[in-house]
Amino acid sequence: MQLPEIRPDRFKRLFLNNKFVLFLLTLLLIGLNIFVLNKIPFVFKPIIVLVKTVLLPLILTGVVYYLLNPIVDLLERKNMKRIYSIISLYILIIAVITLLILAVIPVIHTQIMELVHNFPAYSEQVQLNFESWIGNDIFNQIQQTTGFNPSDWTQTVTQRLSSFISLAGASIGSFIGFITETLLAIAVVPFILFYLLKEGKRLPDYILSFLPNSFRNQTFEVMSEMNHQISTYIRGQIIVSFCIGFLLYIGYLIIGLKYSLILAIIAAFTSVVPYLGPAIAITPALIVAAVTSPVMLLKMIVIWTIVQLIEGKFISPQIMGKTLKIHPITIIFVILTAGNLFGLVGIILAVPGYAVLKVIASHLFDWFKRRSGLYRTFE
Repeated sequence: MQLPEIRPDRFKRLFLNNKFVLFLLTLLLIGLNIFVLNKIPFVFKPIIVLVKTVLLPLILTGVVYYLLNPIVDLLERKNMKRIYSIISLYILIIAVITLLILAVIPVIHTQIMELVHNFPAYSEQVQLNFESWIGNDIFNQIQQTTGFNPSDWTQTVTQRLSSFISLAGASIGSFIGFITETLLAIAVVPFILFYLLKEGKRLPDYILSFLPNSFRNQTFEVMSEMNHQISTYIRGQIIVSFCIGFLLYIGYLIIGLKYSLILAIIAAFTSVVPYLGPAIAITPALIVAAVTSPVMLLKMIVIWTIVQLIEGKFISPQIMGKTLKIHPITIIFVILTAGNLFGLVGIILAVPGYAVLKVIASHLFDWFKRRSGLYRTFE
């Protein structure tokens, strides 16, 4: 019996000259290499430790760089040497930080101490309100219908609070370690930032020098688009968050809400996270206003609604625009997924990270369409 002859030219045409098949084989080989190396812990462990060590300083430096680099470029265009513009900007930042420490920190400290001092009174007020609700006929009917027992609920809450306090006490060492790492990262930022502001323009050319000439133009285009997406998002989101905090502080002062500065600062920081941040920021303000009086609660809700309308209709469209071109539902899903995977850091970096991955994926898909020929239109 004679076996069918395998024609080398046909095999070469179907497999060796098929770019799509070679692309899949390359991905398979890369995946196998990662799988095998992952089984050897000492190979990836130093890399993981290195990434964890430098990630936070690089993120903080990148955020500050995107905020300050336009100012340095502007001063350089005004015929000021770049090194002198950077030094002048550093002096201005040190002066502003000193002013904030001398003027704002005492106010924040006073409000925090006052909140701690008044917390027992707030707890007593909440307890009195709860007891008045229990004595209400409507509440009694609800209690009989649902079988709700306030004493059991109180005991459950107490047990959970006790376990939470025990857990917090057990994890105090890790919390102190996190604070120490954060402070060290902040201390390193000015040094990295100085060299990045001074030599940052040379960084793309340095990266491109390691790539083949045929890939440099496309890679430079991808890097430019990524830089535009990240810089626009960081600058815009920080400016929007500052505006929200400032407007809420003015509104809280107008209605006379206690701890207005702390609540506004919390709102400004949490507003960095799109869509979910405002929902988190309103919670402490609701508690303080509800404990104060029902009228104050209503005033606080009105102020919050007005600020959100101003932010949504005027501030964000003017500052952020539609540069990211990401649907709000997609942003919410991305934030939730990143939060489950990477925690707080994932929530903060979810949107810019998705924007970067979207740029890379879109360019890879365009390259695949051109090289594969599978998407050609036939007339």
